[in-house]
Amino acid sequence: MMNLYDIMGPVMVGPSSSHTAGAARIGLISRKLLGEPVWRAEILFHGSFQATGVGHGTDRAVMAGLLGMGQDDLRIPQSLEIARDEGIQWRFGKTFLKDVHPNSVKLLLTGKSGRELEIVASSPGGGRVLICRMDGLETDFSGDMPTMIVHNDDNPGHVAAVASLLAESGINIASMRLSRDRREGNAVMVLECDQEISNETVRQIEKMKGIHKAACLAGMD
Repeated sequence: MMNLYDIMGPVMVGPSSSHTAGAARIGLISRKLLGEPVWRAEILFHGSFQATGVGHGTDRAVMAGLLGMGQDDLRIPQSLEIARDEGIQWRFGKTFLKDVHPNSVKLLLTGKSGRELEIVASSPGGGRVLICRMDGLETDFSGDMPTMIVHNDDNPGHVAAVASLLAESGINIASMRLSRDRREGNAVMVLECDQEISNETVRQIEKMKGIHKAACLAGMD
């Protein structure tokens, strides 16, 4: 069943729902997942983003999202100037990514405290986005629902411990995706939930043995 968003598209600053609105959404989600203001950003465009992105304002849209602007923010065309005034360092470049939509970008972000995040994301159209990879591990989530991303050692018990804590907090898991780079190596769990996840819950999970870091994204719709 199609909803009104699917038919009419997002409320946005144009010209393109995929190259502008979607790009801004990718930047905003990435900032939220970093968990702090961006200090340095390497923004590498793939495919159609690389070929026609500048003409559609994709560069400015991604930067606007990294600054915390939504896809309907009237300041998007001035985002590079605003970033410069805020002392953010950035570089735009090109890359080739395997097995992603042509409208894709790789972001290498460093926050003001030194926290780092690598994101590969796509904008297939209509303002919708897909976060394909985080820190080199497969994720594949949209950000439409409250989502928790947990990086952990690939050892028994971590999934059960996180799921139990969410249950104790009254949070129902709608879907879960697990990925790892190798057996007993680094792993990531992506949990899309029906309820918002508090910062306190995130902090409790980060304190668990074998958990490297956790991030929470409130539903974007």
